[in-house]
Amino acid sequence: MTSKQRAYLKSLAMTMDPIFQVGKSSVTPEFTKAVDEALTARELIKLSVLQNCADDPREIAEVIADRTRSQVVQVIGKKIVLYRENTDEKYKKKKIVLPL
Repeated sequence: MTSKQRAYLKSLAMTMDPIFQVGKSSVTPEFTKAVDEALTARELIKLSVLQNCADDPREIAEVIADRTRSQVVQVIGKKIVLYRENTDEKYKKKKIVLPL
């Protein structure tokens, strides 16, 4: 992913609200599955890490990205933005077009 593409995704994510919260149980298999399904439907999602989570948000982002085969767009404070290009034909009309 180029810096121009990353900047574009960051600009899209600025207006988004977090759709998942990582709590004290951190990253469970169920949580990972839910994030994976959301990435399939939306391509770009934002998560927030709650205060009671003892893990580092950057480490959480890397673990989730690794398990869902997605890319970490940014981690700012306790907010995480993830992106995965959609390859499912069912959701093709929702595709985010990245700049070259």
